[in-house]
Amino acid sequence: MRARTAFIGLLTAGVVGTAVWLVFYSPVLGVRNVEIVGNLTVPADRIEQQAAIAALHPLATVDLAAVESRVLGIRQLATVKAARVWPSTLEITVAEREPVAVLPVGGKAALVDKQGVVTEIRAIGPPHLPVLHMDRPSPTDPVTLAALKVVSTLPDTLSGKVKTVRASSAEGITFGLNDGRTVVWGGADRGEDKAAVLLSLLSRKADVYDVSSPDVVTLK
Repeated sequence: MRARTAFIGLLTAGVVGTAVWLVFYSPVLGVRNVEIVGNLTVPADRIEQQAAIAALHPLATVDLAAVESRVLGIRQLATVKAARVWPSTLEITVAEREPVAVLPVGGKAALVDKQGVVTEIRAIGPPHLPVLHMDRPSPTDPVTLAALKVVSTLPDTLSGKVKTVRASSAEGITFGLNDGRTVVWGGADRGEDKAAVLLSLLSRKADVYDVSSPDVVTLK
């Protein structure tokens, strides 16, 4: 009886040991595919290269947090989530940063998202994005962030009309429209109200539209 029990114990240990080896050490359940989800402009092969996972590396021992950290080194990406999909796929889901404005830097056009992060530098900025004019542009500058918040929340019917954005303070944001007219926007508060009032007034001839207080609008 004791011999039988010992034999069963050895057999069980062998099975467990084999399973552990298969999962954690052998290439049998290794990474054979890296699936990229959510990328629109960043090439999948660039993301896979940044993930830096060797083929057939045991899927169970992939450091998902390290993969996410490495892939976030691509500045066009806002979020990264890595996951195991058994038996052999590493899935990397990303969300790209969306440029909302152009910041002139050294004769170039830096595309920035709503958080003030530069996603790309081009020779010329896209014509549909407004150009920012700031004294000290920075992802930590309250004035920059206020202006970007305003720009990123404008309705499509209005955003396409904005050519330039200037801000002397977080409460002193102004727009230059494509046709040369000026909009005094003020701060980032009551954006929906300001946009609705401005759109209703643009048919009236004026050089300056002050909607900083949407309840008391001034045209000049």
